[in-house]
Amino acid sequence: MAKACIGLDLGSSAVKLAELARARDGSWELVAFGIEPIPSDSIVDGTIMNQSAVVDAVRALYARLRLRRREVALAIAGHSVIIKKIAVAPMSPGELDARISVEAERHVPFAKDDVELDFQVLGTRTSDGQMEVLLVAAKKEVVRDFAAVAREAQLQPVVVDLVAFALQNAFEAAYETPPPGEAAVLINVGAHTSNIHIVSGGVPAFTRDINTGSAVLTEEIERLLNIGTAEAEALKLAVLGGRQGVGRAESTEAVARLSRQKAEEMAGEFAKSLDFFIASHPDTNVNRIYLAGGGARSPFLKEAVASRAHLEVEVMDPFRKMRIPEGSARVDRETVRSCGAQGAVAVGLALRQPGDKFS
Repeated sequence: MAKACIGLDLGSSAVKLAELARARDGSWELVAFGIEPIPSDSIVDGTIMNQSAVVDAVRALYARLRLRRREVALAIAGHSVIIKKIAVAPMSPGELDARISVEAERHVPFAKDDVELDFQVLGTRTSDGQMEVLLVAAKKEVVRDFAAVAREAQLQPVVVDLVAFALQNAFEAAYETPPPGEAAVLINVGAHTSNIHIVSGGVPAFTRDINTGSAVLTEEIERLLNIGTAEAEALKLAVLGGRQGVGRAESTEAVARLSRQKAEEMAGEFAKSLDFFIASHPDTNVNRIYLAGGGARSPFLKEAVASRAHLEVEVMDPFRKMRIPEGSARVDRETVRSCGAQGAVAVGLALRQPGDKFS
């Protein structure tokens, strides 16, 4: 059996890393897990703006966890990525492979020479008998930049996935996959971008990236209290975590009010995408929403999303079926407990193997 990769999630506020190992009974064990913050605006809308800062964070994380394996899986997202479900006439895999670049010219708003293409036959048919295919296009420049970070950190990038698919991978390893006709909504709330991915019967049914995230709240706290980014972030996390005695009482109350307001606004943006999906898939029953990413730590967001969607909302725990070692220098159990949802994409990447395609 080929070894899985180390999952390296280069997020816009932090680098997250996960390494897994298969036990003899087939279950997964967490070998290493860590999070290293990066300066704000190092990665914006899925584009690396400050490569040296990201490389430094990766190196620091590797050194702290004392990792040896160099093969890593990365994930990209943002407006440089296009995911489309298309329908084509029934054909063999070889015929489809030759045909896909022609289909991409019809469906992808980028020049064909500027993108990496991949596809997966979904195994479903349209009402008129055509094959449904998931088409993925990613700008070569973005793929190249993410791979360059890994290489500069003396690592070997062997898989480049999409954030949405890595999220689905982590979800399906930890939860029951919804059967056809039932759907689970996965929302990865990052610092600047949130990824909505809806899964039905193990197949991606809807994917959208939204330009909103938890950093919006930090920026508003900075303006409201006239404080620096680090202090604003610390105060935000204290309020969201229910910790007392951090900052003045009036400041804490103001941040709590602002947190509720921003949570309502974000939930409204998520609801638009969910409403669109429900309207276009009337025969699919959406049964639950799972929140992942750093923004999932906000109890106000969980409450607001549940209220807007009229659905149960759960904070994703990608480690719920895994063995978590005790006394390991590479796994801090408290970090796993408190930041598990933030590591969902890294876990999904860690389930990949060298040579895997997108999706």
